[in-house]
Amino acid sequence: MTTAKIHILIVDDDEMIRTAIAAILEGTGYEVEEAENGLQGLERVAVSKPDLIICDVNMAKMDGYEMLEQLQQDPATAMIPFLFLTGYADHQHFRRGMKLGADDYLLKPITHDELLGAVEKRLQKQAAFLASTKRKMDELRASISLALPHELRTPLHGILGFCNLLLEEKNLSPEDVADFATRIQKSAERLQRLIENFLIYAQLELLASDQTQLEALRKAQTDDVGKVVEVVAKQKALHYQRVNDLRFQSQPAAAQISPEYLTRLVEETIDNAFKFSARGTPVHVTLRASEGNCRLAVTDQGRGMTAEQLREIGAYMQFNRKMFEQQGSGLGLSIARRLAELHGGNAKIESTVGTGTTVTVTLPLASRRPGAA
Repeated sequence: MTTAKIHILIVDDDEMIRTAIAAILEGTGYEVEEAENGLQGLERVAVSKPDLIICDVNMAKMDGYEMLEQLQQDPATAMIPFLFLTGYADHQHFRRGMKLGADDYLLKPITHDELLGAVEKRLQKQAAFLASTKRKMDELRASISLALPHELRTPLHGILGFCNLLLEEKNLSPEDVADFATRIQKSAERLQRLIENFLIYAQLELLASDQTQLEALRKAQTDDVGKVVEVVAKQKALHYQRVNDLRFQSQPAAAQISPEYLTRLVEETIDNAFKFSARGTPVHVTLRASEGNCRLAVTDQGRGMTAEQLREIGAYMQFNRKMFEQQGSGLGLSIARRLAELHGGNAKIESTVGTGTTVTVTLPLASRRPGAA
């Protein structure tokens, strides 16, 4: 791995140690900067934004733990690789450092090869992470650039078309005006949901690349999953004028996901079932809790998908658009699946052409909080 322009900050109150480490790193081609305590280290980080930090633990003014905590609180510095170099060899110090987000814990005295090996390994891991993130963002941009213009244009045409009719036609009846206004509203709602879906999918992809935010995400929980699912299911049935088609069963469950993200996941899953099945056919929504997991199963008797379509299902994809004139961006199941994965669960899709589709979402169960319903 090339060391050109890689900048490393050494934070240690022992000048001899700083000098020795700097000599090894500079001799390998790294650019090196020094600080004698955590407070000074933070000042250096703010100015130079190093590619990697090597830090002692026990220092005056601000120790290594405090410095790392400060760095982790700022999104601009939270992802900088951080290596502790210390004489503390006990398990307690090691666990504290790693829990705070340290990338490695090196013991003094450290040899020339051990130091360079640890630095090289961490930089390679960071480079791979950045490359993966860039690839995902490139794919996301490409998907958006291909899908978004077409998807936006369709509802916009509806809005503009009916607005023009309202402005140009002089002899419209009150019934015509009401009809056109309803069509404009539906197109606007479709456009709003489309934009929201594109934004949330982009947000989820960014979350997947940020371990700190991902860990915070998984700490949230919903105490009454059944209530959320029931409310969403009834809203969707009412929206599609299919109240009598809904079949709902539920068990008490608390899941490791926030109410906001759970609502979005359930909305996309149930909306897909109603959207792609005919009125008069049942949509079964079942919630079960067992074996440490919360399982939501949504089954319809719609057109179904082929094995190839199931393999290819992903963001911004729609199947048989020309044949069925599907509405929406095709992001619904992709968003539901991504939400489940980010929360430590999964989403499984089983489908048979002409028979229907079952989407089963699994999420980790959460312990009920004291006083929760």
